[in-house]
Amino acid sequence: MGLAQPEKTHYSVAEYFELDNSSETRYEFYDGEVFAMAGTTKRHNRIVRNLDNLFTSRFAPQGCGVFVESVKLEAIKNFYYPYPDVVLTCDPRDAQEEYIVAHPSLIVEVLSKSTADYDKDFKLKKYKSIPSLQYYLIVSQYGCSVEMYGRTDDDNIWTYQSFERMADEIRLPRLDFAFPVADVYQNITFTALPDGFAPFPENHP
Repeated sequence: MGLAQPEKTHYSVAEYFELDNSSETRYEFYDGEVFAMAGTTKRHNRIVRNLDNLFTSRFAPQGCGVFVESVKLEAIKNFYYPYPDVVLTCDPRDAQEEYIVAHPSLIVEVLSKSTADYDKDFKLKKYKSIPSLQYYLIVSQYGCSVEMYGRTDDDNIWTYQSFERMADEIRLPRLDFAFPVADVYQNITFTALPDGFAPFPENHP
């Protein structure tokens, strides 16, 4: 989640919102605990900006909102509030909220060494429980690799696809949108992986 916690060990949701909304530090909240968010690499930031530009150009004219890194997601009301790297919402109810998105259509997380397992396991399970969510994308910053989970007509069943070539096209039929993987990695130069880190586990679905 993050790297450090304030001295207080347990927060109510109201106390968390007061702390988070009045602080320059971003905090995630889970079941009474708060976690200070760590910084990111320049490459991580560039990928997030690419995604922001990609989705904003497509969905902003429709009245949708695209938010990056600094807007809380209400993943589980009064229980779990993370900060996704990118979140898209087209629900008018979210337009009325000042600090949170509660009805996302798409969420993207860009993997880092410290958050890879968290993004690919814990967050995946929690995000799938959000009724409005249609797609969850997990993007590597260390190589050309994008994982996509998509909701089906049976809300309990999700599809899985992986994309590992720049020429691959990512299709989001429930949002009537498609784009090449190359758009995600525009102006990105890859470097060696951190020691002990693989962008995807050997037995990913």
